[in-house]
Amino acid sequence: MISKLPRWVEYGSFLLALVAGLVNSIGLLGFKHQAISHLSGITTLVGTGIVNSSIFDVLHLVIVLLSFLIGSAVSGYFLHGGALKLGRNYSSLLLLEAALLLGTIYFLTNDSLLGHYLASAACGLQNALATRYSGAVVRTTHVTGIFTDLGIMLGLKLKGEDFDSRKALLFLLIILGFILGGVCGAYLFGAMQFYALSVPAAICLLLALAYALYSRLQYTELE
Repeated sequence: MISKLPRWVEYGSFLLALVAGLVNSIGLLGFKHQAISHLSGITTLVGTGIVNSSIFDVLHLVIVLLSFLIGSAVSGYFLHGGALKLGRNYSSLLLLEAALLLGTIYFLTNDSLLGHYLASAACGLQNALATRYSGAVVRTTHVTGIFTDLGIMLGLKLKGEDFDSRKALLFLLIILGFILGGVCGAYLFGAMQFYALSVPAAICLLLALAYALYSRLQYTELE
């Protein structure tokens, strides 16, 4: 149950949603106005592009989708399961996400489409850092499922069933983080262009270091 998880789970989820909101807003403003952190819109563009766009545009979108898949596969390979547990390579994966975002800056500032693919892979990697909280799969790179789960919870509450306030708080923090990331991303892109991606990269780096330190302290206490 989520009530048994440490409080840092909420803070970490908020910050990861903030990262996704930053990347996605910068993508919408600078990557040919494409969403990066979720794939529904891109998949639709692939379908419409087959009719209305060139084969090169469609191929580009397909590679964006595959990049997201590859990033998710990397997380899946290293995490081995869906439950939150210390020492499960979270720090290493967050460091890799930071490196992918920094690589995105390099390639985008040199007008290379490879930057789009690295950004998509970074989001796929983060999205696969999913943890099952009391029966709900929490994603931090998009909020469609979060709103759905929150709506289901409200509907069940109206029927008189128990309402998990901590899970609701987690969902609200993810939504807030994603929106705040969008606001910050729009501001930073206006001031820094693609170098604005250094901010979410720095957040991932700090999260990786903080998680590594926390894990070490926890293991030291258990010894």
